[in-house]
Amino acid sequence: MPPETLPPTPEATGPGHTTTTSSGRPRVAALDVLRGFALCGILLANVKPIAHMIHTTQVTRSVVVAGEDDAWLGLGLFVDQRFFPIFSVLFGVGFSLLLDFAGRHAPRPRVLLLRRLLVLLAVGLAHMFLLWRGDILTIYAVVGLVVLLPSTWLPRRAVAGLAAVLVATPLILDSNGVPLVPGLFLLGSALTRYGVIDRTEHSVRVPAALALLFAAGAVPAVWLQVETEAGDPYFNTWFGLAGLLMAGVYVCVLLLLLRTPLRQALRKVFAPLGRMALTNYLSATLLVLVAARLVGSSPDGWSSATVLLIAGAVLVPQWLVSTLWLRRYRQGPLEWLWRWATWAHRPPLRRAP
Repeated sequence: MPPETLPPTPEATGPGHTTTTSSGRPRVAALDVLRGFALCGILLANVKPIAHMIHTTQVTRSVVVAGEDDAWLGLGLFVDQRFFPIFSVLFGVGFSLLLDFAGRHAPRPRVLLLRRLLVLLAVGLAHMFLLWRGDILTIYAVVGLVVLLPSTWLPRRAVAGLAAVLVATPLILDSNGVPLVPGLFLLGSALTRYGVIDRTEHSVRVPAALALLFAAGAVPAVWLQVETEAGDPYFNTWFGLAGLLMAGVYVCVLLLLLRTPLRQALRKVFAPLGRMALTNYLSATLLVLVAARLVGSSPDGWSSATVLLIAGAVLVPQWLVSTLWLRRYRQGPLEWLWRWATWAHRPPLRRAP
């Protein structure tokens, strides 16, 4: 790929701050915060499944169905399947943002995105077979190849309609988790193509109204989830619906908080994790496996406090490393390698003085 087709590099405005993304597009700070926030929640949900890899031979899933222990009434009620919808929508958002940019800077933008998804598939397969069978990157890559990439030839109205169908159908068929991913991808793509993402940091009334709407739906959905037995035909429906509505509440509340004096604190806490999401997601598996060996005993016997402590022991050093790394470098190490593979040309990593 000739140098002129490469995206411009971000310009620094101060230590640790950029006005553009690695692809040269103006950075939407809310997306970094939301991605980092979702990453924290996904780790909480995945601590036990990852730890099972060294205690049993059971193959676990990337989206955990809450057990019948105290975590179900505590962490499970606010964590399980509440964060992966956010991450899935953001994947669709990022895909469409990159397509929009690549369309202006590369002669064959879809080939570039195809290469990006194939690299993600290779990384996901390595993660799955070497570390944890519950890897989600493989699923994301496959769904991206089968659903997201072909949808780029469709008009945005068709993408929005297909997203609604693909989100509703699994719930109607009493399914949740991975079957929701295609619809959530397309939802993120549709939000981007309709310009909603560009307006996320300029509106208060819309996220406030949506937060109330999602909360009004989440309360009865969560109640039905709790009251329904795990073997009931409608359990997965209420579980999936409650997860989607709770995720909507989390997103809207965060967007509102970003319009308050808490904005800088939220950016400092979550943005570094979000900007290095791929690096942090993969390294978290290693760190949890190490922590599980140190803690010992069966993960099924761990209390919510133990899960929180392990998650904190992973997230705190990740946040510190991410913060320090991004002061000197433009991207996380794996993000940089992924971008190199995407554009087939080595991009700069170190920030200019």
